[in-house]
Amino acid sequence: MEAATKPKRGAKGASVTDRELAIQLGSLMLHCLGGRGGDVLRVIDESGLTFVQMKAVVTLQGAGDEPPATVSALAETLGISAASASRAVDGLVKRRLATRSEDSEDRRVRRVGLTAKGAELADRIISARLAGLETFAASLEGRERVKLADALSTLMEREDIAELHSRNQLRASRRERPA
Repeated sequence: MEAATKPKRGAKGASVTDRELAIQLGSLMLHCLGGRGGDVLRVIDESGLTFVQMKAVVTLQGAGDEPPATVSALAETLGISAASASRAVDGLVKRRLATRSEDSEDRRVRRVGLTAKGAELADRIISARLAGLETFAASLEGRERVKLADALSTLMEREDIAELHSRNQLRASRRERPA
């Protein structure tokens, strides 16, 4: 708790606590993805999926050309128990959004992949999220845009964020290609 209340110095010497920075980031996220910024919450709500199921669908869609995930790998990626991941996958399979199949090399292992219906839903969720962010980006004035781009450029240097950014760029370029 102490770390959240201890101010840290920014580039211009201004101090901000971890908590205040988190509140600011949360406010920005709600603005970009909530009622004014996009349809992502509506798309998720209309899908009828639980939060874990929604995360699983988007994660499985993000796997791209990789082999279908195992339930345990999906659990690890989502930061949930294997039992929770298995229940989420069961629900997705019942809704015909995902398939569960036997691994060709190890019959004890079950692989999980999205059906065409599941991939379409994941694309709608991802597209709605991106649309909200694009609406926000388009609303920025010149100075705001430059400052945000500079801050994001710095964060993109972090290995964990750079990897996600690379995957998201690849996904976005796949969606932009004409059929």
